[in-house]
This record gives sequence, structure tokens and C-alpha cells, in this order.
Amino acid sequence: MARIDVLKTYKLYINGAFPRGESGRVYEVKDSKGAFLANPCQASRKDLREAVVAARAAQNGWVSATAYLRGQILYRAAEMMQARKSEFVDAIIALEGKSPKAASDEVDSAIDTWVWYAGWSDKVSTIAGSTNQVSGPFYNFTIPEAVGVVTIFAEAKSTLLSLVSSIGAAISTGNTCIVIAAEKAPLTAITLAEVLATSDLPHGVVNILTGKSAELVSWVGSHMDIDAVDVSGLTKKQEADVRLEGAENLKRIHRFTEVRSAQRILSFVENKTVWHPIGI
Repeated sequence: MARIDVLKTYKLYINGAFPRGESGRVYEVKDSKGAFLANPCQASRKDLREAVVAARAAQNGWVSATAYLRGQILYRAAEMMQARKSEFVDAIIALEGKSPKAASDEVDSAIDTWVWYAGWSDKVSTIAGSTNQVSGPFYNFTIPEAVGVVTIFAEAKSTLLSLVSSIGAAISTGNTCIVIAAEKAPLTAITLAEVLATSDLPHGVVNILTGKSAELVSWVGSHMDIDAVDVSGLTKKQEADVRLEGAENLKRIHRFTEVRSAQRILSFVENKTVWHPIGI
């Protein structure tokens, strides 16, 4: 008898574990030719809430880690992605209809982007921090600090590269994040979660949800424990809804076009100014 392949089950990634969606719902994902590909979980409001709780709990430990250590962990993610390159290439070909050469180039660029953001981890304070001149016997320092919990709406175009650029920029400075994968191309996101789970990344630093962005937009905007949102994967109308809902707790809301950008990192930091008397 011909053997039956064991098909992969695509689950959510919350607090270092791979749970099924709380509601039990799934939705259909098709490949670039319209054929059935998988039934990933459709995340609910409760799944989002649990991801935010996990991200908040992990944030203090992650931001307290040395910048050098965070860079090493991001570099480890690049190593693990390199080891699973063929799996990512196959997923991109199926989901996005790209040629094998274009898919391979995208994975290579994503790996290089991990390394790029890893290198920035211990250099951000150099470009964003300063020693300020003040009138009086004081030292005055400005220090960049992570803003906190960031939600990322992933783009549907170049799914893997956009995911890595969004996550790398957010977590390199000590933020934790919740990623809402692109609705029509979520499989690369969950495969990326498997890479992160074996990259020494503390549980809860990155949480990945699959499902329908339209359902989660208002809940992300109104959630008082989400500090910032990357809306690069949303429509202009959905971005406006997030801005309206997020006004109550002054969420930082940004849309990006560049893959590798120091400004992308700085969009999710706050500047803290410290005074200290001279001679004490």
C-alpha cells in the first residue's frame, strides 16, 4: 500500500508554545494556483489577549538583557533559518507563485536582514543617545529605551522578508511583539515561529497569530497594554481605525516601506533623559 503523507498542522505561537486557536476555528489557505494548501488557525480576541499577556510578561526580562546578548539571539535566528532554507523556499513558491530563484533570493535576503538587525542591537544607543550640555554642575544623558509591546500586521507581499524586517526592528532594542500574519500567506509566519522557538529567544518575546486581520484591528487598537503598532500590512482604512482606537493610550503607530532602516528601529524606542550631579 502506498503510504499517506503526514500533513503539517499550522498552529498559533504564543509564549513559546504552539496552541490551537481558542475558538477552534480554522480558515482555508490556497496556493498561488488556487489549490487547497492548509487550514491554519483563525485567532480570536482571546488568543490576542493571551499573546499580549505573554509579551508583557516577557518584556522586562528581554529589555534587561544586554544588547550584545539580544544581537547574538537574532544572529542565532539567522543560523536556524539558513538550516531550513529549502522549507522556506518551498513555502514562498507555493504561496506567492515566485520562481525558485526569486524565492531563494528572498530567503537569503531575510537571513541577511536578521544579521543586519543583530548588528544594530548594541549600536542604537550610539546614534540615538547623547551627552547633553546643560547650565549647571550636572551630567545630562539621553538614552533610548524600548517602548514596550508592539503589534505587527505583516505584509502580504514578500511575506518572509517583511516578517523578519518587522520583527527584527522591534525586538532588537528590547521590545516584545505580537505578529498578525498576512491572512492569505500565513504559512511562512508559522514556519518562522518554529525557527524562533529554537533560537534561544525567551518565551513570549515574539508571538505569532494567524487569522483575519479585519477581525483583530479594532481589538489591537483599543487594547490598553499594546504600546505601538506596525500597520504596514493594513489598508489605509484599517490604519485609520487603529489610529482612532489607539488614541486613548497614545499608541505609536507607524507604516514602513524600507526593509532595513535605522529609523524603523528608532520608531519603537523612547528617549529617557537622566540628570546626575557632578562630583557625587
